Amino acid sequence: MPDAHIQQETSSSRADLKDRFPSAFSILFVLILVMSALTWIIPAGQYDRVSNQALGKDVPIPGTYQVVESTPQSIIDVFLAPIAGFYDPSEYIANAIDVSLFVLVIGGFLGVVNQTGAINTGITSAMTRMKGREKWMIPILMALFALGGTTYGMAEETLAFYAILIPVMIAAGYDAVTGVAVILIGAGIGVLGSTINPFATTIASNAAGIPFTDGMPLRLAILILGWVICTAFVMRYAERVKDDPSRSIVADRQEDNITHFLGAGAQVTEALSKRQTLVLFLFVATFAVMVWGVALQGWWMAEMSALFLAASLVVGIAGWIGEKPFVEAFVNGARDLLGVALIIGLARGIVVVMDAGKITDTILFTSEEAISGYSDIVFINAMYWIEVLMSFLVPSTSGLAVLTMPILAPLSDFAGVERDLAVTAYQSASGIVNLITPTSAVVVGGLAIGRVPYNRWLKFIAPLLLILTVFIMVCLSIGVVL
Repeated sequence: MPDAHIQQETSSSRADLKDRFPSAFSILFVLILVMSALTWIIPAGQYDRVSNQALGKDVPIPGTYQVVESTPQSIIDVFLAPIAGFYDPSEYIANAIDVSLFVLVIGGFLGVVNQTGAINTGITSAMTRMKGREKWMIPILMALFALGGTTYGMAEETLAFYAILIPVMIAAGYDAVTGVAVILIGAGIGVLGSTINPFATTIASNAAGIPFTDGMPLRLAILILGWVICTAFVMRYAERVKDDPSRSIVADRQEDNITHFLGAGAQVTEALSKRQTLVLFLFVATFAVMVWGVALQGWWMAEMSALFLAASLVVGIAGWIGEKPFVEAFVNGARDLLGVALIIGLARGIVVVMDAGKITDTILFTSEEAISGYSDIVFINAMYWIEVLMSFLVPSTSGLAVLTMPILAPLSDFAGVERDLAVTAYQSASGIVNLITPTSAVVVGGLAIGRVPYNRWLKFIAPLLLILTVFIMVCLSIGVVL
């Protein structure tokens, strides 16, 4: 008995140590403070810019960097930055308020669907039928998310899927981290291996002055082999957790997660009613319409938010839950994701401080100077690491392309490196960083919905990042030789 008591105290102490890691809110606010301090240290500077009609943006002109009057950010600016992060678009990143509102509407929609009981009953029924074959969900779903990432840069849209997929994974005997990984890594490897993604490959190629089809074979190889690597990594972790739940990164939260994602009625076994079946059909149809709208109709956050608002009303009527229960369910669902919406604005505040302090171009100019004069293989790998650094500062793939390609792509000519390799280095760096960067609404939002602490996500994904980094550098080096 004493040994058991000591073991219990030790487990409790370990859990307490894990929970001492700062929350996403604290991490992001500290980053705003750091960037604000850097505006007092790093000289302010700017490139001259010219309008690019094809991109619809102003792009920097190589060789025009100049030091300008410093505008260091004060403590007042630090507290204004998270507020401005919601509605003040920088030169490279759009408003966060549209993403935050989308998240709140998604929360309301899920609250209404959950009110009907269709999700819990449907998950239980599906897991019963898939008994013994649950693991095949992982490669299939990761392939679908990767397809979305490589074709149209699926990113913020994935926030709608976390609250759906995580309960399925938990019911299958896995954990919340598995659900987050399937979505975040699945779509992430698609963006990393972008082929026709207009927000990465097309914009970057245009900014580099080349057709977006240049370099396609290498990018396809990165996409396919990268998907194999990532899928194997996630499946291996999922199987370990299923065999021994104590090996989960969030093992100490598993019971609480089961209650949160599956509800008190997680063990219900009754069959779906006709009304619940209709609700599930509408549920799936809503996401199908969203994918169609984004991929083919040019929808973005406003249209998607309107879709889920309308779908909430349709589900409420189909589920016949009543007017007052409907409103209560929608408001409570939105309330559950309020923290996620706030995190998104806070993350954008980092970029607001950098742009206001005029240090973004200075960092780019320093990078430009650092990689000049190297051999072709060293140059392309150095460019990859420069883009990694810039990706932490500018988490938008399209924003990073517009900022860096007009400067770095011409440099590749002097190093004897094809410009399509510069584009591949850029999108690979952006893709890998956007799996972990705390300045990305997709990362911090997805982890917040999945209730996965940021430090534990880093612990989980660190081995995969190392593998992918070596893989990408090898691919870039081979691309130079060929």
